Amino acid sequence: MNILFIGDIVGNPGREAISFFLKELKDEYSIDITIANAENAAGGKGLTKEIAEELYAAGIEFITMGNHVWDQRTIMKYIDEETRLIRPANYPIGAPGKGYGMIRKSGRKVGVINLSGRVYLPPLEDPFSMSIRLVNEIAKETQIILVDIHAEATSEKIALGWFLDGKVTAVLGTHTHVQTADARLLEQGTAYITDVGMTGPRDSVLGVKKELIINRFITQMPVKFEIAPGPIQINAVMISVDDRSGKALQIVPIQKTAQGKK
Repeated sequence: MNILFIGDIVGNPGREAISFFLKELKDEYSIDITIANAENAAGGKGLTKEIAEELYAAGIEFITMGNHVWDQRTIMKYIDEETRLIRPANYPIGAPGKGYGMIRKSGRKVGVINLSGRVYLPPLEDPFSMSIRLVNEIAKETQIILVDIHAEATSEKIALGWFLDGKVTAVLGTHTHVQTADARLLEQGTAYITDVGMTGPRDSVLGVKKELIINRFITQMPVKFEIAPGPIQINAVMISVDDRSGKALQIVPIQKTAQGKK
């Protein structure tokens, strides 16, 4: 089985990149299942039902979120109803939605877990102990388990990768919007990357107009973030999986760019 995991989709340029690149990538890598982090898909802040449906129609089969999950308040009812959409599992009991889900395709099952880091992010419940509880639950149905760890600190992501090595198929970092150069198979067969990267405007600062962020650094004054125009990019990883053992056989980073709409 070949699984495509797409890094943080940012605004309309990110959705344009999905429309432009996804079919090509599916054909090139013989993709069976496509998963994406879409917590920035609605203008850079959160997700709406309409945009989620747009992404499903474009060929994404499962969506994970992160710290911006509640930025669009209309998501709260939808996330309770939509089984293809999950938020970080370590939100306290009572939060809408679920932190893990299952993809069923061609007689095969893939479990997906979404976690949030706690370093420089809201102090949610412990993602390490939460991950073990969820892995034990999902393993009753499948050995193929992917973890999206949406976190700021590289050390926290790497530690979780080693913690889950041999217990899950892949630990994939999101949130920092820059693809890291450390994609590898860990010692016991878990695919790992510290950050999958960003799908959105290439000539930007994490998706935002670069001039705004430069000015903020220089003046230390607040600015209203605006999604950058120009060329688009898609960042993703392809993970080849042994269907029986759930071990990863390969992880391939993907970066593609194209001229976007002005």
